[in-house]
Order: sequence, then structure tokens, then C-alpha cells
Amino acid sequence: MDDLLKQEIIKHIQNYESPKRTALTSKFPFLEKPVIFSRCLLKSLQNSLNFKMANEKKNNFFEHIITSYQTVLRKELTDTDNEARRLQENKIINMKIAAEKMNGIIIEPGKIFSFWNIVGNPSYKNGYVDGRVYSNINVVKGVGGGLCQLSTFLYWMFLHAPVKILERHPHTIDVNPSSKDNISSRSGATVLYNFIDLKIKNVYDYPIQLKIWFADKHLEGQILSVEKTKKIISIIEKNHCFIKKDDKVYQYNEIHEEITENDQLIKSEKIVANFYQVLYDLTDDYINVNNYKVFDYRELIN
Repeated sequence: MDDLLKQEIIKHIQNYESPKRTALTSKFPFLEKPVIFSRCLLKSLQNSLNFKMANEKKNNFFEHIITSYQTVLRKELTDTDNEARRLQENKIINMKIAAEKMNGIIIEPGKIFSFWNIVGNPSYKNGYVDGRVYSNINVVKGVGGGLCQLSTFLYWMFLHAPVKILERHPHTIDVNPSSKDNISSRSGATVLYNFIDLKIKNVYDYPIQLKIWFADKHLEGQILSVEKTKKIISIIEKNHCFIKKDDKVYQYNEIHEEITENDQLIKSEKIVANFYQVLYDLTDDYINVNNYKVFDYRELIN
């Protein structure tokens, strides 16, 4: 590992464990609800006044496929884990409600897609049920739980399309082990109504359209256009590793974009670095099967 990468990982760990800025709601927890309410209200107002967020929805789909993707709906659970199984099925209910609003959405050139502007409030009143949600380093039950899988699914497709990512928030924890090939699970996009959003801008010369559907075991989707694009966008992972520090384990990776046209590489750059605290057991079998790199924090600072 080179010195620049060491310094970046050390900085991530230090900022995670001792953030330079402490949220006001951490000092005064009773302010959390009014702060969230005021931020949601402000963002809703900003979105309603932004004419670039007007996205039309059509049931007939464009002809050309820019990218396709699918993600597994259900993770393997133990037979005795009935509550986890119920929340997993509830997650699918929540995703189906939200995906129905997105299926067929057209994003014109220069227009903006906002996850929450399309989905709206994921409340009991709107048909949503309790699912798993992340709260700091805990996994808890909450209405609309599971929508982060949908936002992560969309983010991964958007990375492969001619769009500009305007807003994306990574998770701060990793609760499920993933194989070396499953890069998308290590590049999540969390959402929280209505101020932690996923937003993109169509920078393509033609309109693009979302197509989303549910198969028996997968959530599947495509980004479509009226014209073929000559550019092919590939997303690759670099510098993936785990870092052990005292009783904690962290995960680091970088997402890089490569654009080719007529079989020629025309652009290659790092898009983002992801950093998480790992909450599952990092077993020797898991490390060996995936050939993962694991470092001790003391190795980095010496």
C-alpha cells in the first residue's frame, strides 16, 4: 500500500472516530425532530420551485438500452429468524410502492431526478410498512425500511449512464458481507426523507427513461434512451481492503469510472472513495475465499 493511500485511510478512520464537527442534534437530542421537520419542509419547498425537477412518466418505453442491472430481493436467513424474515418481505412491499412511481419516469436533457421528489413521503398513510433501517451504527425497525436498497440499485445504474451525480450519501456501516464481484453492495446510496436524497442530472443530448420491474427473486431495471450512445461506461473497484483497529473493523474501497468509445479508452477517473464500519464477523474463510486484503491499523501509522 502506497503512502498516499495509507494517509487517506488514516484520515477516514480519524474523522469517523473523532469527527471535527458534531451535529447539534447529537448535543441536544430533543432538537432532532424539529430539525428534521424544518429541513424536510425547506427541501420540499426548494424542490417544488425547481422547474428542472419536472419529470414526466410514460407507460411506453424508449427503444435503446443504456444499461441494465438486477439485485437480489431476499438474503438467506435462518429458519428461526421470523422477525427478520417478516421485515425482509416488508422491504419488498415498500420497494414496490416506490418503484411503481419511478417506472416509466423520463428525465429530459438538463433535467434533474430526485428520489424523494418522485417517491414522496414513505408513511403508513401512503401504504408503507415497517422494514429495517440504519440508525447510526444500529439496525432498527422503521416505516419505509428497505428503500435504501432501491436507491442503491438506482445509483449503480446511474453510474453506468450519461448523468451527473448531484447528491449521493454513502452508508456509514456495512452489515452484510459481499463477494469480491459484488461491487455495487460496497457503493451504496442511503436515503432519508426528505433531506438525505439521491439526485442526478441528465447530461446526455437525449431524454433517458427508467424501467423497473420485479421478478421472483430479483429487482430488475434498465435506463433507456431514444438514441444509442457510442460511449460505454464501466465501473471498477480499486484499493479495496479491510482495516482492523482495536475491536473495530473498517472497510475502504474506491469506485473508478472508465469510458470507452469505439474500443478506445477516452476517460478514466476516481469517482468516490467509500468507507464503512463493518458490523459482521470478518472470518478467515470469508477473507480467503474472496482473496481480500486485511491490514492492521498499526501497520498504517508506522
